[in-house]
Order: sequence, then structure tokens, then C-alpha cells
Amino acid sequence: MTRAHVDKLSRIPLYCQLMDILIEDIQQNMKEDDQIPSEREICEQYNVSRSTVRQAMQEMEKDGYIYRVHGKGTFVAPLKYNQDLLKFYSFTEAMKKLGKIPASRVLKFEVLSCDRKVARKLEAEEHSKVYKFVRLRLADDRPMMLETTYLPVGRFPGLTKEKLESMAMYDMFSQEFSTSISSAKEVFQAVSINEEEAWYLQIDKAVPGLKIERYTYEQDNIIEYTRSIARGDKFEYCITLNK
Repeated sequence: MTRAHVDKLSRIPLYCQLMDILIEDIQQNMKEDDQIPSEREICEQYNVSRSTVRQAMQEMEKDGYIYRVHGKGTFVAPLKYNQDLLKFYSFTEAMKKLGKIPASRVLKFEVLSCDRKVARKLEAEEHSKVYKFVRLRLADDRPMMLETTYLPVGRFPGLTKEKLESMAMYDMFSQEFSTSISSAKEVFQAVSINEEEAWYLQIDKAVPGLKIERYTYEQDNIIEYTRSIARGDKFEYCITLNK
């Protein structure tokens, strides 16, 4: 840990000073999931009380800098991936910008006749042919999002699982099918995840999930409907409002 010290003569509360020191050390010297020293070790290093350390740690956990594992200790929390709601989102490009290695695993791929619910989502005829595929999205081999996507077969003839595995989907749209995406709409909802989603995402069912429904348009036609379950502990979304 850094050699900065807590100034006991300062008007700034001791726990706030300690928080600033610990956060700076995390940001400059530590990585995701690194274990930080115990409360006793921090007390001894900075000559502060256990109550000061606990208050600092509680605030840091609340702010998402650290997480605790019962019986094992306290660790540096993984980064949250911030998505600007005013910009078109590509998981692959977003992870690359963060220095992460993106990957997708196609878990299921099939062609089927869409039921009434899917037809309504795609604004398509009931029983028309659609591709349905499920992908697990990863960053540095860590599961981040589970996606179920529906595409109209008529717009993407000859699509295969192999093509999906060989390139990013939106790259494939433009390069293989000359698709011109004009807009997209996303709907967000906080949800509880089920056992299958928790298993794929490698998290406990108690971790909150974020359901994202995406409708992608080519002019006035919906060409993609995707339902995603993202890890609520990994993603945060923001929007800037201008007067």
C-alpha cells in the first residue's frame, strides 16, 4: 500500500482521508480482484482505529471500489463498463476501448418459425422464418452478458453459426449483407436472474441482473431483436441531458 499518512489534525474526517489514500492506491497500484490488506494491517499502517477503517471500507464497498468474500477477505472490485445511452452500442468495440479482449460463444443456433410474441417484436408475419441464437459475451474470458437474438431469415439468407463465430455480428451485417443500420432502440429493466443465467454468467442468483431489449432498424424495418441479461455488478448506463 502507499506510504501516504492520515493527518489527525485535519478537519477532514479520518475515514474520508483513509478512503482517499486507499482508493488512490487501488487505482495506481492494484488490479481487479487483487486482495487488499486486512483491517488490522490497515490500522497498524496508518495508525487509525478499527472503527475508522471499517467506516472507510463500508463507504468504499458502497461506492463499488471493493467487494468482500466471507472467510477470504476484501478485494478490488472489477471495473464497471459504462455505456453512453446516446451512442450506438457494440459490445466488441466497447471492450476493445477498455483494453479488454472481447469474445463470444455461440451456445445455440437454430432456424424456426416465430411465434406470436417474436413476430410482434420483429413486426413480422407469425410463423415466418427467423434465426434464433444464444451467445455468451465475455471480456478477458469473464462472462459479462447472455444474449438471445432473433433475425429474419429473409434479410440474412445463408447465415450460419460459423459466420457468427468468425466475426462481430454488426461487422457481419455490413460486410456480408450490406446492411445499413439507421437506428436502434433499447429498453432496460432490473431483473432477478434465473438459475441457467446465473450458471452461464458464473455469478450467484442474488446478484442483480439488467435486462436489455434491443430493436435494431434498417430504415423502417426491424432487422434484429435481442434480449440480453447483463451482470448488474458489471454494467452501468449513463445519459447526458442538454438544455
